[in-house]
Amino acid sequence: MISNNVNAQSKKLSVDDQLLQDSIYKSNKKKVLNFSMKEFDALFFEYFSRKNNPDLVLSKTEFYTYTVQIATFSDRLAKLYPDQKEVAEQNKEKWLSESYEEYLDYKANQKK
Repeated sequence: MISNNVNAQSKKLSVDDQLLQDSIYKSNKKKVLNFSMKEFDALFFEYFSRKNNPDLVLSKTEFYTYTVQIATFSDRLAKLYPDQKEVAEQNKEKWLSESYEEYLDYKANQKK
């Protein structure tokens, strides 16, 4: 699993969602840890652009691919800036605790 600490933080996610996150993490970790800041910024802004588009609903896999990659980049930041390790770990936990169900609720309210 990604980390026992992180999974303890994201207990509100279903087991299936946690397994999906774990799979995405394992398949994207190396790529994301080699992202430049420009690549990360592009990913970050693409996620928010797609999330906030009222005419688009991300699939569960798309949603978790974005959130897990953003969380994974925190590992890179922790290595680049050791004095910010705690903040990076908190950011990673925050992104890994993002729930697809809450996202769907957000999308439903967005259309009202």
